[in-house]
Amino acid sequence: MWKPKHGGVNSNECESVSSKEKMSEEFEANTMDFLVDLPFATVDIKEDSEITDVPKVNLERSKENECNNKEQIKKRKKKRKDYQPNYFLSIPITNKEITKGIKIMQNAIIQQDEQLAKAMSSDGSFHITLLVMQLLNEDDVNIGIDALLELKPFVEEILQGKPLTLPFEGVDTFGNQVGFVKLAEGDHINSLLEIADAATRTFQEKGILAGESRTFKPHLTFMKLSRSPWLRKKGVKKIDPKLYEKFIGHRFGEEVVHCIDLCSMLKKKQSNGYYHCESSIVIGRKPIGIRDLINEALRRERMGLQSKVKEIKALLLKPEIQAKIRRELFEGRFINNSNQGNDVDFSATLT
Repeated sequence: MWKPKHGGVNSNECESVSSKEKMSEEFEANTMDFLVDLPFATVDIKEDSEITDVPKVNLERSKENECNNKEQIKKRKKKRKDYQPNYFLSIPITNKEITKGIKIMQNAIIQQDEQLAKAMSSDGSFHITLLVMQLLNEDDVNIGIDALLELKPFVEEILQGKPLTLPFEGVDTFGNQVGFVKLAEGDHINSLLEIADAATRTFQEKGILAGESRTFKPHLTFMKLSRSPWLRKKGVKKIDPKLYEKFIGHRFGEEVVHCIDLCSMLKKKQSNGYYHCESSIVIGRKPIGIRDLINEALRRERMGLQSKVKEIKALLLKPEIQAKIRRELFEGRFINNSNQGNDVDFSATLT
C-alpha cells in the first residue's frame, strides 16, 4: 500500500498517484488476459518471479567471487521478473473419439449460448501442457531442442517400456474461466507428474527459464472466456456449470501417448490448427515407419552439427586463435601484394 511521506502531500500529487495506480491495474489486467489466452491456464507470473534456487555463498570465497555471485543472482532475479513463457512442451491429442466427443460437447454449449462460440478451442489444438518456458531467440530454441532430446531417455526410464495411456472422463473448470476435460484417476497421472518433473529439471539445467509456481495439474482445455474479451462486456463473466452438466461424467476416450512436442505459443499455427512445432521426441510403442526413421536420423544429425558448431564457436573466441587468424590474414595479403602477376602456389605458406 502506498504511504505518504512525512509532511503530507497535496491533492495534485494524490491525483497523480491514483492515475498511475489505475494505469498500472489496467495494464496488469490486459497482460493477464493475454497470458490466459495462451495454451496454459494457470501460470502465476507474480509468484513465479521469485527465485527458489539461489546458490548458497561459500563464506570462504574471496570478495571478488562473492561480488560475481551477487551480480549473477541480480541478473537471474531480473530475468525471473521478465519471465513470460512463449514455448511449451505438448502432448497432442489425436484420438478421433476424444476430439469428436469434445466437439459434440462444444456444440451443445454453443446451442445454449451462441456467444461462447469464439471461446472454444479448435479440435486441431487439443493437447496437454507438460511444461511452459521462455525461449527468447534462435539460440534459446536450439538449447530447448537439445533439452527435449536429452529428456527422451528419462521418459523411457519412467515408462519402463510400457505404453502411457491417458483416459479422459468428466469436465471441470479453473475458476469458471477455463473449461477442461479431466483425466481419470490412475497410475498414468503419477507417470505424467514424473515426466513433467524430469522435463523441468532437464530444461532448467540447460539454463532455460521454465516451469510455473502452481502445482502441475494435467488437463485438456476445450474453452477459455479470455479468447473473446468482449464476452465480459456483454455480462458473460463465468462459465455456467449448467452448460456442460450432461458431460460431467462422460467418458471421452483414451489417448496413447506417442510423442512430446516443443511448441511455440506465438508463431503461426499449422494448417491443421495445431501449434508451430520446433521438434519432437517419439515415445512408447508406436509402430516405426519410414517417416519416424527419417526424423530420428535428422535429429541425430542436428545434434552432431550443433555440437560441432559449439566447438567451433568456442575455438574462435580464444584470443590466441583470433591472433593467429589476424596474423595469417595479414601475411596472406602481404604475400599477395608483393607477388602480383606471378603464378605462385601459396597454399603451403598459409597452412
